Amino acid sequence: MVEQVLQERILQDLRKAAKSERVALEFRDGRVLHGAILFNDIKKCGKLINVEDEISVDFDAAQIRAVKL
Repeated sequence: MVEQVLQERILQDLRKAAKSERVALEFRDGRVLHGAILFNDIKKCGKLINVEDEISVDFDAAQIRAVKL
C-alpha cells in the first residue's frame, strides 16, 4: 500500500516535471541526472535530455525514486 502511494506521488511529480526546464531525477540504482524530461503518462515512461552534457536517457517511472523540481 505504501509503495503504491509513493509510486502515485512519483507519477504526479513526473507530470509536473515535464513542464519544467530543468529537473533532477533520482533513480533507484543511485544515479542522479539533471535535465529536461518528456513523459508519456499512458506508458509511464519518458526521456531525460541534458543538452549541456549531451546525454539522453530513457526511463520507466518504476525506476525513479524521487523527482526534484
